[in-house]
Amino acid sequence: MSDLLPNFSGIESSALLKILNQSGARAILSEEIGDSGLADLRPFPFLAIVGQMEMRIALMLSVVNPAVGGVLLIGPRGIGKTTAVRSLVGILPDVEVSDCDEGILEEDLKNEHAALLYPDCYEKHRNGQPISHYEPVKLVELPLNSRLEDVVGGLNERVAIQQQRVKLERGILARADNNLLYVDEVNLLDDEIVDAILDAAAQGSYTVRRGAMSGTYRSRFVLIGSMNPEEGRLRPQILDRFGLRVNVRGLMSKEERLEVYERVHAYRRNPTQFLRQWDAATAEVREEIILAREILQQTTLEDSALALGLELVQQLNIDSHRAEYTMFEAARAYAASDGRDKATAQDIQVVAPLALRQRRSPFMVNFFESQHEEDEQIRTLIDKLTTG
Repeated sequence: MSDLLPNFSGIESSALLKILNQSGARAILSEEIGDSGLADLRPFPFLAIVGQMEMRIALMLSVVNPAVGGVLLIGPRGIGKTTAVRSLVGILPDVEVSDCDEGILEEDLKNEHAALLYPDCYEKHRNGQPISHYEPVKLVELPLNSRLEDVVGGLNERVAIQQQRVKLERGILARADNNLLYVDEVNLLDDEIVDAILDAAAQGSYTVRRGAMSGTYRSRFVLIGSMNPEEGRLRPQILDRFGLRVNVRGLMSKEERLEVYERVHAYRRNPTQFLRQWDAATAEVREEIILAREILQQTTLEDSALALGLELVQQLNIDSHRAEYTMFEAARAYAASDGRDKATAQDIQVVAPLALRQRRSPFMVNFFESQHEEDEQIRTLIDKLTTG
């Protein structure tokens, strides 16, 4: 980098050169990292949200059991969808984060080819050096102007220009591993980006190929999307890929709306004091989530819950097999959150609307009915011709 800068060693120093040297890249590179004065992230407390029980239940189920498949929030502007999502980080326990460029954790080094796949991390681990640490869960927000390369990753252009070598860089999906990925206005994203996000969320990993180079990255995140239906629809196949869907409306009660105003006013006037009032309750919920995740490992579904869930799917003429899976996993999470290791028919009653409402397709019902009529006409004609 220094070779590219002009050489002013033989010129008498001027005020202009001093300013340029003090404020340019040279000064930034030589400056020690200190307190940059950036504000700490202090989201609104999750428990301080007024009403909106269905939305809060869906978000809680998704973080207790990521197998639910994420949450889609649909509703107008200004009703607290983004506030609720951002507040989730305050109630979640810390997660393990890799210190390796490839995002590798100790379990990945059990692979028999780990020495070849992750040489740097493998050597550090073999020498007894830590390769991960614990830190608070992050909310990774996907900007609307993101390119596909930003989302999945690609060639590191800076390394290619400065160091004359090719290196794959992780994308937003890989950096969201073990965290929350929030896609606001998901209905306005390009289809290829939405497909990449949903595929990575479903598989838990994805592969990037650039020429002869390839890399496989983990992407085990909780996916949360939100949208305003006034701004456009979402494709049916994308709707089906979200585990739960919540239709969020503004609060209609005068008392609740007044409570919203008073809490938001208190939060903006003195965030530190407001958060302190909710610290004890927030810490208690964080412990409950940890306990619920442990109970979930032994939680099973009663026969009555299975029977009710399957009957619902059949009566509603739902084709997607994600319906049962999402509903049953959400029921298990609901029971575990209640401290029970058996999910009952009552749990199915609570979560069924969240899991099934976006999977009914009148179009497909009418399509198959018309196809059945056409098949009957064909069979009638075949019988007539063969009999004659």
